[in-house]
Amino acid sequence: MRILIANDDGYLAPGLAALVKACEGLGQIDVIAPEQNASGTSNSLTLSRPLSVFTAANGHRYVNGTPSDCVHLALTGVLDYRPDLVVSGINNGANMGDDTLYSGTVAAATEGYLFGIPSIAFSQVEKGWGELDAAAAVARELIQQVIAGGLGQPFLLSVNIPNRADALALPRRITRLGRRHASEALIEQRNPRGEPIYWIGPAGDAREAGEGTDFHATANGMVSITPLQVDLTDHAGASYWRQRLLGQPA
Repeated sequence: MRILIANDDGYLAPGLAALVKACEGLGQIDVIAPEQNASGTSNSLTLSRPLSVFTAANGHRYVNGTPSDCVHLALTGVLDYRPDLVVSGINNGANMGDDTLYSGTVAAATEGYLFGIPSIAFSQVEKGWGELDAAAAVARELIQQVIAGGLGQPFLLSVNIPNRADALALPRRITRLGRRHASEALIEQRNPRGEPIYWIGPAGDAREAGEGTDFHATANGMVSITPLQVDLTDHAGASYWRQRLLGQPA
């Protein structure tokens, strides 16, 4: 078993170290992670400048780019083999609902999935790395389960784990993505020269968090496991647009 590990919090993040430790003994491990925190970079690839790959004292490699860059470089030449599994995380905070579209943690796993490799993104619900060892134990058990079941067709899973000491004993649910309200207003400040600068406002509250969603599961003390796909096509709305724009029957 050959496992590629990435993240978006950077190669020095506690969550990455915990995930690496969780994977020890499961197979050959390679780590390629961003040099700096790259949260919120989504699936972006760096195309306007060359990228460099460095090796840390512990043997892990890191890239001066995005999480997607890390996995993309790994799979297109940095590694001399094709991994059997890509895992990403453990993220410092949740990746649920609309947040998955922005998440660098999910993006790293998605890049593996786009290359046809089974991939899993792991996140803790709350920031701060509380009860990280317990989250890592959940990650290890889930990885063991998917390996034992066979890694045939590629899949993409986003796992959100409550920050609890008993996380390994919590029930698990297969969930769907909830929805958030729009983000709160931007934050305007002034730089030392008196010019306006802006910060993206905090994420909005959950808007759709009913039973079956990732928000509902974690709020009720469960580990949320959401199968994802990359097909953004609105299949249900295709007939409407066929009629409206092409004059064809619905």
